[in-house]
Amino acid sequence: MIVNIIRAVMVVSTSWVGYLIAPYLFPNSPSAPFWGLGIGLVLGVIILILEISLARFSGKALTAGIMGLILGLIAANLVAPAIVSVVRASWYVHVLLLIIFSYLGIVLSVRKMEDLPFLVNLLQIKDKKAPDFKILDTSVIIDGRIADIQETGFLEGTLIIPRFVLKELQQIADSSDTLKRNRGRRGLDILNRLQKKAGVKVEIQDRDFPELREVDAKLVKLGEQLKAKVVTNDYNLNKVAELQGVEVLNVNDLANAVKPVVLPGELMNVRVLKEGKEYGQGVGYLDDGTMVVVDNGRSRIGQAVDVLVTSVLQTTAGRMIFTRLKEEVDREQAGF
Repeated sequence: MIVNIIRAVMVVSTSWVGYLIAPYLFPNSPSAPFWGLGIGLVLGVIILILEISLARFSGKALTAGIMGLILGLIAANLVAPAIVSVVRASWYVHVLLLIIFSYLGIVLSVRKMEDLPFLVNLLQIKDKKAPDFKILDTSVIIDGRIADIQETGFLEGTLIIPRFVLKELQQIADSSDTLKRNRGRRGLDILNRLQKKAGVKVEIQDRDFPELREVDAKLVKLGEQLKAKVVTNDYNLNKVAELQGVEVLNVNDLANAVKPVVLPGELMNVRVLKEGKEYGQGVGYLDDGTMVVVDNGRSRIGQAVDVLVTSVLQTTAGRMIFTRLKEEVDREQAGF
C-alpha cells in the first residue's frame, strides 16, 4: 500500500514539475503548461514501468547491466570520432552510436555474465555460496516433527516462516472448531519451540503476493524468488512445487526412509488390533506406525502373535507389511 502511494506521488510530481517548467522553455506558447503537464505525466509513467521491470532482476543482473552500460558508452565514444569525421549530421550519429552500444553492452552483460571472467570475479558468481533457506508450510509446522528433526542437526540453514503462513496458523488457532483450534495452537507452540532453540535461525518473511489467493501458490512463488527449499508433508504441494522447479523436502519421505528394512521371511512380533479389509485378515502396527496385515489374524484380535513377513508394499501413504501366522507356516512345513 505504501509503495503504491509513493508511486502515485512520483507520477503527480513529474506532471506538476512539467507544468511549471514548460512556460519557461516555451514562453511564446500559450498551451506550454498543458504540454508540460502531459510530458511530465508520460515521463512519470515511463519511470514507473522501468521501476516495476527492474524489480524482477536479481542484484547480480542489475550490476552486470550497469557495467555493460558503462562499457557500451565508453566503446561508443571511442568509435564515434572515426565515424562522425566522414558523416554529416555528426551529432545525430553520435547519439545513435551511444544508444546502440549502450543497448548491446547491457544485453550482452546480463545474458553472458557467467561467461565473462571479469564479471565472474567481480560478482563472485561461481564462488559465492547461495543462502541455505528452508521455507516451512502450515502442515509441517502443525505436524510438529520438524522441531525434532531440527534438534537432531539434520536440517541446516535458516528456517523461513512466511507472514501469510503465520496468519493462516493464527486463523486456525482462532477457529470455532475445537480440533482445528487445537491444531493451530500446536503449530504456534512448535514455532515458539523452534525460535527458543539455541543455534536455530528462524526468520519471519514479510514478502507476500496479493495477486495469488492460495497459500500453496504463494509458497511456491516465494521458493522461486528466494531459491529456497519448501519443507512440507503435503503431497499436493510437493507435486506442484516439483512441477515448477522448486525443490521440496518432504517429512513423510524422510520418515519412510529411516524406517527399519523388513525382508520377506523375517520373523516379528505384533499385536493384532482390528480386522482387515479382506476376509479373515487382522491388522496391527509397529512402533513407527507401519501397518502390518496378518493373514488369518482376525481370530487373534487383542493378542500379540509371532508372524513371518511374506511381502512389503511401499505406497505414497506409507509402507504396508503383509505377514502370515508363524504357527500356520510351521504346520504347513511339518506336513499337517
